[in-house]
Amino acid sequence: MKAALMYGPNDIRVEEIDKPVCPEDGLLINVRAVGLCGSDIRNLTTDSRKGKYPHVYGHEVVGQVTEIGPKVEGYAIGDKLYVYPVGHCGRCEACRSGHSEMCQYGDDYTGRMGGFTDYYVVTGQQLSRDSVFKLNPGQDEIAATLAEPLSSVYACQDNIDVRFGDTVVVIGAGPIGCFHVQLARMRGATKIAMVELNEKRLEMAQRFGADLYINSSKEDPVEAIRKWTNGRGADKVISATPVTATQNQAIYMTKNNGITVWFGGVAKGKLAEIDSNYVHYHGLWIYGHFGANSIQVEQSFHLALSDAFQADKFITHVLPLSEINKGIHLTKTGEAIKVVLIPNEELNKDLLSRKVKEE
Repeated sequence: MKAALMYGPNDIRVEEIDKPVCPEDGLLINVRAVGLCGSDIRNLTTDSRKGKYPHVYGHEVVGQVTEIGPKVEGYAIGDKLYVYPVGHCGRCEACRSGHSEMCQYGDDYTGRMGGFTDYYVVTGQQLSRDSVFKLNPGQDEIAATLAEPLSSVYACQDNIDVRFGDTVVVIGAGPIGCFHVQLARMRGATKIAMVELNEKRLEMAQRFGADLYINSSKEDPVEAIRKWTNGRGADKVISATPVTATQNQAIYMTKNNGITVWFGGVAKGKLAEIDSNYVHYHGLWIYGHFGANSIQVEQSFHLALSDAFQADKFITHVLPLSEINKGIHLTKTGEAIKVVLIPNEELNKDLLSRKVKEE
Protein backbone atom coordinates (compact mmCIF):
# COMPACT_ATOMS: atom_id res chain seq x y z
CA MET A 1 0.00 0.00 0.00
CA LYS A 2 1.02 3.63 -0.39
CA ALA A 3 1.73 6.04 2.45
CA ALA A 4 3.09 9.56 2.82
CA LEU A 5 6.27 8.93 4.81
CA MET A 6 8.03 11.76 6.62
CA TYR A 7 11.80 11.31 6.53
CA GLY A 8 12.54 14.64 8.18
CA PRO A 9 11.43 18.28 8.10
CA ASN A 10 9.86 19.07 4.71
CA ASP A 11 10.89 15.64 3.40
CA ILE A 12 7.64 13.81 2.68
CA ARG A 13 7.67 10.95 0.17
CA VAL A 14 4.75 8.85 -1.01
CA GLU A 15 6.07 5.28 -1.08
CA GLU A 16 5.00 1.65 -0.88
CA ILE A 17 4.95 0.09 2.60
CA ASP A 18 3.52 -3.11 4.04
CA LYS A 19 -0.20 -3.19 4.61
CA PRO A 20 -0.93 -3.37 8.37
CA VAL A 21 -2.43 -6.48 9.95
CA CYS A 22 -5.91 -6.23 11.42
CA PRO A 23 -5.67 -6.73 15.21
CA GLU A 24 -7.83 -9.38 16.88
CA ASP A 25 -9.69 -6.71 18.87
CA GLY A 26 -9.71 -4.00 16.20
CA LEU A 27 -10.52 -3.07 12.62
CA LEU A 28 -8.70 -2.39 9.40
CA ILE A 29 -10.20 0.41 7.34
CA ASN A 30 -9.59 1.70 3.85
CA VAL A 31 -8.91 5.41 4.36
CA ARG A 32 -11.50 7.11 2.19
CA ALA A 33 -10.53 10.70 3.05
CA VAL A 34 -8.15 12.42 5.46
CA GLY A 35 -7.93 16.11 6.23
CA LEU A 36 -4.64 17.99 6.11
CA CYS A 37 -4.47 19.77 9.46
CA GLY A 38 -2.37 22.75 10.46
CA SER A 39 -0.79 20.66 13.21
CA ASP A 40 0.08 17.99 10.63
CA ILE A 41 1.80 20.65 8.55
CA ARG A 42 3.68 21.92 11.60
CA ASN A 43 4.82 18.37 12.40
CA LEU A 44 5.76 17.63 8.79
CA THR A 45 7.85 20.76 8.41
CA THR A 46 9.77 20.62 11.69
CA ASP A 47 11.87 17.98 13.45
CA SER A 48 8.76 16.85 15.28
CA ARG A 49 10.04 13.35 16.12
CA LYS A 50 13.63 14.22 16.96
CA GLY A 51 15.04 12.10 14.17
CA LYS A 52 12.77 9.06 14.70
CA TYR A 53 11.83 8.60 11.03
CA PRO A 54 10.24 7.58 8.76
CA HIS A 55 6.78 8.23 10.20
CA VAL A 56 3.22 8.56 8.92
CA TYR A 57 1.07 11.41 10.26
CA GLY A 58 -2.60 12.23 9.57
CA HIS A 59 -5.39 12.29 12.17
CA GLU A 60 -8.57 13.57 10.47
CA VAL A 61 -9.53 10.11 9.27
CA VAL A 62 -12.68 8.78 7.60
CA GLY A 63 -12.62 5.25 6.24
CA GLN A 64 -14.52 2.09 5.35
CA VAL A 65 -14.20 -1.19 7.22
CA THR A 66 -12.41 -3.86 5.18
CA GLU A 67 -11.41 -6.34 7.92
CA ILE A 68 -12.82 -7.10 11.37
CA GLY A 69 -10.89 -8.77 14.19
CA PRO A 70 -12.45 -11.97 15.61
CA LYS A 71 -12.99 -10.34 19.02
CA VAL A 72 -14.94 -7.38 17.61
CA GLU A 73 -18.73 -7.10 17.56
CA GLY A 74 -21.05 -4.37 16.32
CA TYR A 75 -19.30 -3.58 13.04
CA ALA A 76 -19.74 -4.89 9.51
CA ILE A 77 -17.63 -4.92 6.36
CA GLY A 78 -18.45 -1.74 4.46
CA ASP A 79 -19.31 0.39 7.49
CA LYS A 80 -18.05 3.94 7.05
CA LEU A 81 -16.41 5.46 10.12
CA TYR A 82 -15.06 8.75 11.39
CA VAL A 83 -12.20 8.11 13.81
CA TYR A 84 -11.46 10.83 16.36
CA PRO A 85 -7.72 10.66 17.12
CA VAL A 86 -7.87 10.73 20.92
CA GLY A 87 -9.66 8.09 22.95
CA HIS A 88 -10.61 9.41 26.39
CA CYS A 89 -10.40 6.89 29.23
CA GLY A 90 -13.62 8.04 30.94
CA ARG A 91 -12.23 7.15 34.37
CA CYS A 92 -9.63 9.75 35.33
CA GLU A 93 -10.51 12.88 37.31
CA ALA A 94 -10.53 15.09 34.20
CA CYS A 95 -12.90 12.79 32.31
CA ARG A 96 -15.25 12.35 35.26
CA SER A 97 -15.44 16.13 35.78
CA GLY A 98 -16.51 16.70 32.18
CA HIS A 99 -13.07 17.74 30.92
CA SER A 100 -12.07 14.67 28.94
CA GLU A 101 -10.06 16.94 26.64
CA MET A 102 -7.53 16.88 29.50
CA CYS A 103 -7.69 13.08 29.92
CA GLN A 104 -4.66 11.79 31.83
CA TYR A 105 -4.61 8.60 29.77
CA GLY A 106 -5.66 9.78 26.31
CA ASP A 107 -4.25 8.05 23.26
CA ASP A 108 -0.91 9.28 21.89
CA TYR A 109 -2.13 9.46 18.31
CA THR A 110 1.02 11.15 16.96
CA GLY A 111 3.06 8.18 18.16
CA ARG A 112 1.22 5.55 16.12
CA MET A 113 0.88 5.33 12.35
CA GLY A 114 -1.58 7.94 11.10
CA GLY A 115 -4.02 8.22 8.23
CA PHE A 116 -1.88 9.53 5.36
CA THR A 117 -1.97 6.01 3.97
CA ASP A 118 -4.20 3.57 2.12
CA TYR A 119 -5.15 1.52 5.19
CA TYR A 120 -5.42 2.46 8.85
CA VAL A 121 -5.70 0.30 11.97
CA VAL A 122 -8.47 1.12 14.45
CA THR A 123 -7.24 -0.40 17.69
CA GLY A 124 -9.25 -2.24 20.31
CA GLN A 125 -8.61 0.61 22.72
CA GLN A 126 -10.09 3.11 20.26
CA LEU A 127 -13.18 0.93 19.83
CA SER A 128 -13.63 0.62 23.59
CA ARG A 129 -13.43 4.36 24.18
CA ASP A 130 -15.19 7.33 22.54
CA SER A 131 -13.20 7.52 19.30
CA VAL A 132 -15.30 5.88 16.58
CA PHE A 133 -18.50 7.17 14.97
CA LYS A 134 -20.51 5.51 12.20
CA LEU A 135 -21.69 7.50 9.20
CA ASN A 136 -25.21 6.85 7.96
CA PRO A 137 -25.63 5.71 4.34
CA GLY A 138 -25.30 8.64 1.98
CA GLN A 139 -23.53 10.94 4.43
CA ASP A 140 -20.59 12.87 3.01
CA GLU A 141 -17.26 11.24 3.88
CA ILE A 142 -15.27 14.28 2.81
CA ALA A 143 -17.36 16.57 5.01
CA ALA A 144 -16.88 14.16 7.92
CA THR A 145 -13.13 14.87 7.93
CA LEU A 146 -13.97 18.35 9.25
CA ALA A 147 -15.39 16.88 12.46
CA GLU A 148 -12.00 16.72 14.17
CA PRO A 149 -10.79 20.32 13.63
CA LEU A 150 -14.34 21.57 14.14
CA SER A 151 -14.56 19.84 17.53
CA SER A 152 -12.10 22.18 19.20
CA VAL A 153 -13.78 25.26 17.70
CA TYR A 154 -17.20 24.00 18.77
CA ALA A 155 -15.93 23.29 22.28
CA CYS A 156 -14.34 26.71 22.58
CA GLN A 157 -17.47 28.62 21.66
CA ASP A 158 -19.60 26.30 23.78
CA ASN A 159 -17.34 26.94 26.78
CA ILE A 160 -17.25 30.75 26.41
CA ASP A 161 -20.96 30.84 25.48
CA VAL A 162 -20.89 32.79 22.21
CA ARG A 163 -24.49 33.94 21.80
CA PHE A 164 -26.96 36.47 20.44
CA GLY A 165 -25.84 40.06 20.98
CA ASP A 166 -22.12 39.25 21.15
CA THR A 167 -19.48 41.14 19.24
CA VAL A 168 -16.80 38.61 18.32
CA VAL A 169 -13.34 39.12 16.83
CA VAL A 170 -11.44 36.22 15.25
CA ILE A 171 -7.72 36.69 14.59
CA GLY A 172 -6.47 34.38 11.84
CA ALA A 173 -8.18 33.35 8.61
CA GLY A 174 -6.88 29.81 8.38
CA PRO A 175 -9.34 26.89 8.51
CA ILE A 176 -9.76 27.27 12.28
CA GLY A 177 -10.43 30.99 12.06
CA CYS A 178 -12.99 30.40 9.30
CA PHE A 179 -14.69 27.75 11.44
CA HIS A 180 -14.89 30.29 14.25
CA VAL A 181 -16.57 32.91 12.05
CA GLN A 182 -19.11 30.43 10.67
CA LEU A 183 -19.93 28.96 14.07
CA ALA A 184 -20.18 32.35 15.81
CA ARG A 185 -22.74 33.37 13.19
CA MET A 186 -24.68 30.13 13.69
CA ARG A 187 -24.70 30.72 17.46
CA GLY A 188 -26.22 34.17 16.98
CA ALA A 189 -23.31 36.59 17.36
CA THR A 190 -24.52 40.00 16.21
CA LYS A 191 -21.23 41.46 14.96
CA ILE A 192 -18.20 39.49 13.78
CA ALA A 193 -14.80 40.76 12.62
CA MET A 194 -11.89 38.81 11.18
CA VAL A 195 -8.25 39.92 11.32
CA GLU A 196 -5.58 38.44 9.00
CA LEU A 197 -2.31 39.63 7.46
CA ASN A 198 -2.39 37.34 4.39
CA GLU A 199 -4.46 39.04 1.67
CA LYS A 200 -5.25 35.76 -0.13
CA ARG A 201 -6.62 34.19 3.04
CA LEU A 202 -8.61 37.29 3.84
CA GLU A 203 -10.20 37.31 0.38
CA MET A 204 -11.15 33.62 0.59
CA ALA A 205 -12.56 34.06 4.09
CA GLN A 206 -15.11 36.58 2.88
CA ARG A 207 -17.38 33.70 1.88
CA PHE A 208 -18.14 33.20 5.57
CA GLY A 209 -19.87 36.53 5.99
CA ALA A 210 -18.09 38.38 8.76
CA ASP A 211 -19.15 42.02 9.12
CA LEU A 212 -15.61 43.40 8.99
CA TYR A 213 -12.36 42.11 7.49
CA ILE A 214 -9.10 43.73 8.60
CA ASN A 215 -5.73 43.24 6.90
CA SER A 216 -3.33 43.63 9.81
CA SER A 217 -0.39 44.15 7.43
CA LYS A 218 -2.02 47.38 6.24
CA GLU A 219 -3.60 48.84 9.37
CA ASP A 220 -3.37 48.57 13.14
CA PRO A 221 -5.94 45.88 14.02
CA VAL A 222 -6.33 47.01 17.63
CA GLU A 223 -7.10 50.55 16.54
CA ALA A 224 -9.47 49.28 13.84
CA ILE A 225 -11.44 47.11 16.30
CA ARG A 226 -11.60 49.90 18.85
CA LYS A 227 -12.97 52.25 16.21
CA TRP A 228 -15.47 49.63 14.97
CA THR A 229 -16.80 49.12 18.51
CA ASN A 230 -16.90 52.86 19.36
CA GLY A 231 -13.98 52.43 21.74
CA ARG A 232 -15.67 49.67 23.72
CA GLY A 233 -13.88 46.58 22.48
CA ALA A 234 -15.40 43.20 21.63
CA ASP A 235 -17.18 40.83 24.01
CA LYS A 236 -15.07 37.89 22.91
CA VAL A 237 -11.76 37.95 21.02
CA ILE A 238 -10.28 34.67 19.76
CA SER A 239 -6.62 34.51 18.78
CA ALA A 240 -6.50 31.56 16.37
CA THR A 241 -2.91 31.85 15.15
CA PRO A 242 0.33 30.12 16.20
CA VAL A 243 2.06 33.38 17.24
CA THR A 244 2.25 35.24 20.54
CA ALA A 245 1.88 38.70 18.95
CA THR A 246 -1.82 38.15 18.23
CA GLN A 247 -2.41 36.89 21.77
CA ASN A 248 -1.20 40.25 23.01
CA GLN A 249 -3.25 42.16 20.43
CA ALA A 250 -6.37 40.22 21.46
CA ILE A 251 -6.15 41.63 24.99
CA TYR A 252 -6.37 45.22 23.76
CA MET A 253 -9.32 44.37 21.48
CA THR A 254 -11.39 42.98 24.37
CA LYS A 255 -13.93 45.07 26.27
CA ASN A 256 -13.86 45.55 30.04
CA ASN A 257 -14.77 42.23 31.70
CA GLY A 258 -14.74 40.56 28.28
CA ILE A 259 -13.12 37.26 27.31
CA THR A 260 -9.79 36.90 25.49
CA VAL A 261 -9.22 33.41 24.08
CA TRP A 262 -5.78 32.03 23.31
CA PHE A 263 -6.81 29.31 20.91
CA GLY A 264 -3.83 28.65 18.65
CA GLY A 265 -0.86 26.81 20.12
CA VAL A 266 2.48 28.60 19.69
CA ALA A 267 6.00 27.21 19.35
CA LYS A 268 7.32 25.69 22.57
CA GLY A 269 9.34 28.18 24.58
CA LYS A 270 7.70 31.25 23.04
CA LEU A 271 6.44 33.65 25.69
CA ALA A 272 3.85 36.39 25.25
CA GLU A 273 4.61 39.75 26.85
CA ILE A 274 1.48 40.64 28.80
CA ASP A 275 0.60 43.96 30.38
CA SER A 276 -0.80 42.35 33.53
CA ASN A 277 -1.78 45.76 34.90
CA TYR A 278 -4.03 46.28 31.86
CA VAL A 279 -5.61 42.85 32.37
CA HIS A 280 -6.11 43.61 36.05
CA TYR A 281 -7.71 47.03 35.72
CA HIS A 282 -9.94 46.04 32.79
CA GLY A 283 -11.19 42.89 34.48
CA LEU A 284 -10.29 40.66 31.53
CA TRP A 285 -10.85 36.93 31.49
CA ILE A 286 -8.07 35.09 29.61
CA TYR A 287 -9.07 31.61 28.51
CA GLY A 288 -6.60 29.13 27.05
CA HIS A 289 -8.54 26.70 24.91
CA PHE A 290 -7.49 23.20 23.89
CA GLY A 291 -9.40 20.18 22.59
CA ALA A 292 -12.97 19.05 23.21
CA ASN A 293 -14.69 16.83 25.70
CA SER A 294 -16.39 13.61 24.69
CA ILE A 295 -19.86 15.08 24.20
CA GLN A 296 -18.51 18.05 22.24
CA VAL A 297 -16.62 15.66 19.95
CA GLU A 298 -19.85 13.84 19.15
CA GLN A 299 -21.85 17.04 18.65
CA SER A 300 -19.19 18.35 16.27
CA PHE A 301 -19.37 15.18 14.20
CA HIS A 302 -23.09 15.68 13.66
CA LEU A 303 -22.62 19.40 12.97
CA ALA A 304 -19.96 18.80 10.31
CA LEU A 305 -22.39 16.56 8.43
CA SER A 306 -25.38 18.88 8.77
CA ASP A 307 -26.74 20.96 5.90
CA ALA A 308 -26.59 24.04 8.12
CA PHE A 309 -22.81 23.89 8.41
CA GLN A 310 -22.14 23.90 4.64
CA ALA A 311 -18.86 21.97 4.67
CA ASP A 312 -18.19 22.62 0.98
CA LYS A 313 -17.52 26.27 1.78
CA PHE A 314 -14.42 25.20 3.72
CA ILE A 315 -13.11 22.35 1.54
CA THR A 316 -11.45 24.18 -1.33
CA HIS A 317 -9.20 21.35 -2.55
CA VAL A 318 -9.65 17.58 -2.78
CA LEU A 319 -6.33 16.03 -3.84
CA PRO A 320 -4.89 12.53 -4.17
CA LEU A 321 -2.51 11.55 -1.37
CA SER A 322 0.32 11.62 -3.93
CA GLU A 323 -0.09 15.43 -4.01
CA ILE A 324 0.33 15.96 -0.26
CA ASN A 325 3.25 18.34 -0.79
CA LYS A 326 1.07 20.45 -3.08
CA GLY A 327 -1.60 20.50 -0.38
CA ILE A 328 0.93 21.72 2.19
CA HIS A 329 2.04 24.49 -0.17
CA LEU A 330 -1.52 25.61 -0.93
CA THR A 331 -2.36 25.78 2.75
CA LYS A 332 0.78 27.64 3.81
CA THR A 333 0.41 30.26 1.07
CA GLY A 334 -3.26 30.84 1.84
CA GLU A 335 -4.48 29.58 -1.54
CA ALA A 336 -6.50 26.86 0.21
CA ILE A 337 -8.80 27.03 3.20
CA LYS A 338 -9.05 23.28 3.78
CA VAL A 339 -7.33 20.49 1.84
CA VAL A 340 -8.67 16.93 2.00
CA LEU A 341 -6.49 14.10 0.72
CA ILE A 342 -7.77 10.90 -0.90
CA PRO A 343 -5.51 7.85 -0.43
CA ASN A 344 -5.92 4.58 -2.32
CA GLU A 345 -6.69 6.47 -5.52
CA GLU A 346 -8.06 3.50 -7.47
CA LEU A 347 -10.34 2.26 -4.72
CA ASN A 348 -11.60 5.76 -3.89
CA LYS A 349 -11.76 7.32 -7.34
CA ASP A 350 -15.43 8.20 -6.78
CA LEU A 351 -14.30 10.75 -4.19
CA LEU A 352 -11.45 12.07 -6.31
CA SER A 353 -13.86 12.73 -9.16
CA ARG A 354 -15.77 15.25 -7.01
CA LYS A 355 -15.26 18.90 -7.85
CA VAL A 356 -15.48 21.36 -4.98
CA LYS A 357 -16.85 24.69 -6.10
CA GLU A 358 -14.80 27.71 -5.07
CA GLU A 359 -16.89 30.78 -4.48
